[in-house]
Amino acid sequence: MAVDLERTPLPGIGLQHVFTTARGRRVGVVSHRDGRRDLVIYRRDDPDSASEAVVLNPEEANALAELLGAARIVERLAELHRQVEGLVSEQIPIMAGSAYDGRSLGDTRTRTRTGASIVAVVRDREVIASPRPDFVFRAGDVVVAVGTAEGTSAVAAILADG
Repeated sequence: MAVDLERTPLPGIGLQHVFTTARGRRVGVVSHRDGRRDLVIYRRDDPDSASEAVVLNPEEANALAELLGAARIVERLAELHRQVEGLVSEQIPIMAGSAYDGRSLGDTRTRTRTGASIVAVVRDREVIASPRPDFVFRAGDVVVAVGTAEGTSAVAAILADG
């Protein structure tokens, strides 16, 4: 059974994702620009009003995401490959001595320069989904980039050579 996920931009705040469970409960996550996440359960009698909200800092949100299956990100990307022609992902290691070992994701400007997106970083068996621009790479990290074959190859070149 597929889950219908509603995605709503919240100007000045961030982004809201909401779905309805098989039992008719609406559950959502509000992703704030500062990295905070609000886990929201909506009222049955008013689907736009929260009956419960739990505020999570970025570390807590990452822990909950891991509990709920963030480790499946590579598997899901493989599924996307089968569904979207021309979309590829590449796993790119950050090697010791790389121009970006110790530098931030924002410093790479990969999205602007290549059109590809860095969607995750695997560090010590932990998946960091949707890393923020201030995320700092370390030698040993494995970067997951998604885009065209040319775009992801360009990301690999940038991370290797600067």
